[in-house]
Amino acid sequence: MNWALILPFIFVAVVWFVSTGAIIWLDNKPVETFGASLVGATVVAGFATLGVIVSAGDASTSGAYLAFASATAIWGWHEMSFLMGFVRGPNRKEEGPNLAGWARFKSAAATLIHHEIALAATTAVLFLMCLGQPNQIAAETFGLLFVMRLSTKLNIFLGVANLTTDIMPAHMAYLKTYFRKAAINPLFPLSLAGSAWLSIILLGQALAAPQASGEMVGTMMLFALVALATLEHVFLMLPMRDSALWAWASPKQKSPAILKSHNQWGGDNGL
Repeated sequence: MNWALILPFIFVAVVWFVSTGAIIWLDNKPVETFGASLVGATVVAGFATLGVIVSAGDASTSGAYLAFASATAIWGWHEMSFLMGFVRGPNRKEEGPNLAGWARFKSAAATLIHHEIALAATTAVLFLMCLGQPNQIAAETFGLLFVMRLSTKLNIFLGVANLTTDIMPAHMAYLKTYFRKAAINPLFPLSLAGSAWLSIILLGQALAAPQASGEMVGTMMLFALVALATLEHVFLMLPMRDSALWAWASPKQKSPAILKSHNQWGGDNGL
């Protein structure tokens, strides 16, 4: 058994599971706790930024692990700031029943545009920080998270078969009205094929890298990240809820106003 290949995958899976659960748990706590939670996340992100700087010059296996963990911590700050409502967009209303086409896209984009700009800016900064350095894993990790999450958002906007909304915080429930339920959408096959292709490329690079090197470990973690993102895309079209993985972190919350508007506009079949 080649543990040099297996351990990075396990590390990514554990970080993905624990960090996602922690964010969901914190985002579903009382609103009064959000300020303290984000302050704590900001401190962690500050240390993570230092971790990016240190790891960029370290091409060893430990440098690869540090780079991935640091990028993930910074990503977690952005996710918390969005889901807690600090950084989202100027539109904080439900989708109107008559919105369609470009008007619907603009309205949906306005619900999270500040968050997307912050993610794009952070991606650019991380690539600049790692520019010319022997370890690019931090920038590449954050960049992949940005691209794969954007793909997920666009697919949910266009329409997917499985809308997992039960882990969304109640105060962000208005976002659900911008989701659509559909058997498939034109973007999904391209997203799935692209992510699968990238997974194969990264796996090939990991296998071709020197055994147990920082390059092998880092590339294997990138492969694991894309593979998990690909799996999340698959769940969008399967009649099963991956949110069950984080049931322990997400107490059920209902928003009567949103549920009422969903029924008014056609319920799940209209989304």
